[in-house]
Amino acid sequence: MEQKRYNAPELLAPVGDMERLISAVRYGADAVYLASKSFGMRSAPSNFTNEELEEAVKYCHAQGVKVYVTCNILPHNAELAALPAFLEFCQAIGVDAFIMTDLGVMAMAKKYAPNVAIHISTQAGVVNYETANAFYNMGAERVVLARELSFEEIAEIRAKTPKALEIEAFVHGAMCVSFSGRCLLSNYMTGRDANHGDCAQPCRWDYYLIERTRPDQVFTIEQDQKSTYVFNSRDMCMIEHIPQLIECGISSLKIEGRAKSAYYVACVTNAYRHGIDAVMNGEPLPQWVVDETEKISHRAYSTGFYSGHEPGQTVNSGGYIRGWDVAAVCTGEENGMMRLSQRNRFFRGETVSVLEPGEVPYDLTLSEIYNEDMEPIESAPHATMTVYLKTDRKIKEGAFLRVKRG
Repeated sequence: MEQKRYNAPELLAPVGDMERLISAVRYGADAVYLASKSFGMRSAPSNFTNEELEEAVKYCHAQGVKVYVTCNILPHNAELAALPAFLEFCQAIGVDAFIMTDLGVMAMAKKYAPNVAIHISTQAGVVNYETANAFYNMGAERVVLARELSFEEIAEIRAKTPKALEIEAFVHGAMCVSFSGRCLLSNYMTGRDANHGDCAQPCRWDYYLIERTRPDQVFTIEQDQKSTYVFNSRDMCMIEHIPQLIECGISSLKIEGRAKSAYYVACVTNAYRHGIDAVMNGEPLPQWVVDETEKISHRAYSTGFYSGHEPGQTVNSGGYIRGWDVAAVCTGEENGMMRLSQRNRFFRGETVSVLEPGEVPYDLTLSEIYNEDMEPIESAPHATMTVYLKTDRKIKEGAFLRVKRG
C-alpha cells in the first residue's frame, strides 16, 4: 500500500499503575488509558487515586502523551451521585478523554466536563456505521469498535462516517469469549460483576460433564483429555497485519492489558512502536518485532475476527505460554557498573536479551556480576536483590533483561 496516503495511527497502551504508565511512555506509547479507583472496567489493577491520576496526567503531558480515563462501568443508581465531582476533577487536571459506555454517564460528562473528549467504549458494541454516526452526533469524538469486526466491515464504517470521527480498535491481548465483554457468567457463578470491572473469568476455568443419575462420576468433555476449557479464547496478535489495520482506516491501535505487568506493557508497546514506524516509513516489518510478542506470557495467538473467521479457542489448556523470564530490571549506573534489580534467578555467564526504551533488543552476556558488597557472585537467587553488572555497553534505566527458559 502507498503509506503516504495515510496518517500514522496512534499507539494506545494500557496502564494499571504508575510503574506501568512509565513503561508505556518510555517504550513509545502515543497515549495511555487507565482508571481511577472507581468507574473503570478493571478492578484487578491497583488503578489510580485522584492524587496519582493528577501525577500521571502531568507526567504524560510533559512527554507529549495523552491520557484517557476509563469511565465505562454500567453504574447503578447508587453510584451516580459520586460521578459529577469525579468528572469535574478529571477536567480540572487535564484528562484528554473519557472512555464511556453508558448513555447517562455520557450525558453527565457533557454537563460536568464539557472540555474532555468522549470516546465510546468497546462495551457499547459498535458494529456498524449507523451506530458510529449516532454516537458522533451525540458528541463522541471516537468510537472503540467491537472486537467482532472484520477488516472489510471496519473499512465500510470508516467510509460511511465523518472523517472527524476517530476509530479505535484492539490489536493485541486477551479476547473475551462474550460479545465485546458483555457477560454475566461471573455474576451467576461468583457474584462478581463483570460489568463493574470485577470479572472472575469463569470462561478460563476447566469444566467436566456429570450425568444426572451418576453424580459421583465425572466425565471429560473431550476424549483423552483430563478436562476441557470450553470457553477459552485465544489471545489476539495483529503485529504482522499493521498495514491492513492502517489501510482499513483505524485511527488508534489499542493494546489490551491494564492488569498485565510493566514488562508486558514495555515489550508489546515497543514491538508495535517499531512496527508502526517501519510500516509508515515504507519498510518491511522487522522479524524481531514479531519475535518480541513471543517473549511475553500469552495464550496461543490468533488474529481475532479481523479475517472474517472465528479466532478459535484453546480447549486443551487454560494456561499461558511462558518461554521467557525477566531476569532483572536496570535501575541505573553506579561506580561505572550497571545496577540491576533481580526479578528471577539468573547466573554469571548467561546470555540475556536486553529490552531498552526506543532500541532494538540485543543480546548481552553477564560475564561479571557482583553483590551489594562488590563481591563477585555466580548467581542472583534472591528476589529484588541488587546486582552490579560490569559491561562495556551502557544500559538505559528501565531496561528489562530477559532469559529464555526451557
